Amino acid sequence: MFERVALIGIGLINSSIARVMKRDGLAGEIVIYSRRQSTLEKAMELGLAERAETDAAAAVKDADLVILGVPVGANAALAEAIGPSLMPGAIVTDVGSVKAAVIRDVAPHLPDGVHLVPGHPVAGTEHSGPEAGFADVFQDHWCILTPTEGCDPDAVEKIAEFWRRAGSTIDIMDAAHHDKVLAITSHLPQLIAYNIVGTVLDIEHVTKREVVKYAAGGFRDFTRIAASDPEMWRDVFLNNQEAVLEMLGRFTEDLAVLQRAIRWGDDKALEELFTRTRGIRRDLIDAKQI
Repeated sequence: MFERVALIGIGLINSSIARVMKRDGLAGEIVIYSRRQSTLEKAMELGLAERAETDAAAAVKDADLVILGVPVGANAALAEAIGPSLMPGAIVTDVGSVKAAVIRDVAPHLPDGVHLVPGHPVAGTEHSGPEAGFADVFQDHWCILTPTEGCDPDAVEKIAEFWRRAGSTIDIMDAAHHDKVLAITSHLPQLIAYNIVGTVLDIEHVTKREVVKYAAGGFRDFTRIAASDPEMWRDVFLNNQEAVLEMLGRFTEDLAVLQRAIRWGDDKALEELFTRTRGIRRDLIDAKQI
């Protein structure tokens, strides 16, 4: 599908993309970029690319596809660095879970004739680094594309077709709407997980040994989520502030209602809430999201 692909960042998602492209012969050549020489050495050892660069501009030279796979806060500086080296007709996409910030930070630095197609594969694990990737991570998951008005339809379709070949189902939506949806389905749960694990660690009369020994399934799930890349999630929250704060406000209001029900022994209110929320699990199973 592509003669030369430049992967900017080689963490979980971009290393998984490299594996898909290698497995299915979708790229003539893969070039990878990272700030860290040790990361590049590991990626090359794993056979993920033909060439490695610590200079982002050199990595994107003559590439017809560039995939940004770095923390969202790094996009602006990288886009400014690679802009002059992008060839006409190249497609630039990304894999971040915030989309309005990508358009804001990347689009101004792209020359005429270069197409920006922001993307978000809704897949992954709590692990990071080039060794964490695997080709099947996108299988039977959604990939959301948020092209801006006037974006070249052929470029959008080419990116969509790549994700289909990777095993994903495509949805296209407005960037602002994407950020609001992901604030409630992904970002808020992540924030809650960080907070719950942090709260447990801060309770002085519960020792770390007891937390580890008696951790129930729910807490174990929270620790898995809270083990995710801190730099990546820091940038997600800083670049999706409005939507996250709106959803966090709704959550704290609902939590206050629940707190009152427990305080006043309102068994009916508790049972009604717990019964109503069980339906979401069934919906996820029916939609094959579990």
